[in-house]
Amino acid sequence: MNARVLIVDDEKEFLEAMGERISARGMDVSTSMSAREALEKIEQESFDAIIMDFQMPGMDGIEALKAIKAKKPELQIILLTGHASVKKGVEAMKEGALDYIEKPADMDEITQKIKEAHDNKMIVIDKQNQKKVDEVLEKFGLQGFSS
Repeated sequence: MNARVLIVDDEKEFLEAMGERISARGMDVSTSMSAREALEKIEQESFDAIIMDFQMPGMDGIEALKAIKAKKPELQIILLTGHASVKKGVEAMKEGALDYIEKPADMDEITQKIKEAHDNKMIVIDKQNQKKVDEVLEKFGLQGFSS
């Protein structure tokens, strides 16, 4: 698996350690120290999964999740937190997070979630592409000819 992963966290040491551990598992890793920087990166690069800290200065995880999903709904986001609560977890899932994991995160769990994110992204992209094909066929009066 050669998944592209963006890690977003305002703690430099955590960001570097997590990046090294995920890279060592054969994945391509980019990092951002803020949600705003992450939003810029998703405009320029393609990612299968985003692993993002829930609590960051400037823009927290929920705000960033909403902004990312508005721009790129196919992106799969895994929120990490050192301050878990059921309420925050439920809110994150309602806003489209793939998962909400408490720090310190188990690397096997993170790896499994990245694989799941990659698969989910492919499903979303396939559905988006099918919708576009259906719209074009309908435009030309050819509905029912796809699939």
